[in-house]
Amino acid sequence: MNKKLMYLPLMENNINKDDINNLISFLSQDEIPRLTNGPKVKEFEALWSKWLNNSSKSVFVNSGSSANQLTLLTIKQLYGTGEVILSPLNWISDVAAVVQNDFTPVFVDINLHNLSFDETSLLSKINSNTKAILLTHILGINGLTDNIIRICKEKNILLIEDVCESHGASHNGQLCGTFGDVSNFSFYFAHHMSTIEGGIISTTNNDIYEHCRIFRSHGMLRECTDENIVRTYHDKYPTVNPEFFFVNPAYNMRSTEINAVLGINQLKRLNYNIIKRRENFDYFINNLDNELYITDLKLEGNSNYAFIIIMRSKSIPLRDKIESIFKGNNIEYRRGLSGGGNQLRQPYIQDNFDVDLNEFDNVEHVHKYSWYVGNYPSLEREKIDQLLSLLNNI
Repeated sequence: MNKKLMYLPLMENNINKDDINNLISFLSQDEIPRLTNGPKVKEFEALWSKWLNNSSKSVFVNSGSSANQLTLLTIKQLYGTGEVILSPLNWISDVAAVVQNDFTPVFVDINLHNLSFDETSLLSKINSNTKAILLTHILGINGLTDNIIRICKEKNILLIEDVCESHGASHNGQLCGTFGDVSNFSFYFAHHMSTIEGGIISTTNNDIYEHCRIFRSHGMLRECTDENIVRTYHDKYPTVNPEFFFVNPAYNMRSTEINAVLGINQLKRLNYNIIKRRENFDYFINNLDNELYITDLKLEGNSNYAFIIIMRSKSIPLRDKIESIFKGNNIEYRRGLSGGGNQLRQPYIQDNFDVDLNEFDNVEHVHKYSWYVGNYPSLEREKIDQLLSLLNNI
């Protein structure tokens, strides 16, 4: 009989004692430090850009969802609206950012190797109205292909990378988040590193960078560091007070010095955490029964904060049995992988868009017959073996 797992939580708190002590030290200075967006935010942005590729510029915001929102707002401001291609296997904030900024979402089915676009379907959806492709790297699996990168360049389509779940994933040895025109990351509680809540936008495009800075802070022009951009706006609207010059009715999506201090400290161990999670995931997927589960996931460049479990069959009784075993062994799980599965089934899509679920066989399979379970650096091999035993001896 399998030994019952004591407890396998979905998430582990990334904030540790060293982070707390470092934060206490920052707050205990003789002169009370500035706590709103300030020098520590700038320091964290610079360190993140250096970690990513040393050539990007980054904008720290209060969540990965805010990063999505500011990115699409900036693209709308600079390039206009149109169609944005994305996968229905996504977090809601990706779809929300597209819709709320007046773009038309065009959904494409996934493949079951890297959980990104089915390229045949993707190519069929590209047309003269395609403004951008929003590619999400799902749960640490690199979703890029050389072909997608080439298509975007040849057709002058903006490539947005959502790397919120996949810090440290890579394509051809280069970090994901450095291929697109702009990329978004999240520093939520359970992700590869945490600033409690937080996100960041990274780009090598100066116009995108400067406008994300502006829109992060109410749309105020004084946040812009490029004198040419500032001068262009002032010349066009000479009667506006330069101290209160609003380019766009944007948002307050600033983060704080407290979040930045945590990020600076967390960044020191990010690479170690990525390595441990990758070791855990590779061991798990390589020992999972490949007759019961899809195990030929793309492992090159993976960086997984969760174990991905996808049934091969379409057996509801087997699915329910697996979930019963999860519950009976104190294993927290989420069905449907990222965002709870197929976003096209959600009320906000069903009530506003005409979609045919029959066009999305693979997303539908993941929606009904998959789960993710927590994977974190401190996870003992014994617990991974127990999880494997439960799944393989179903």
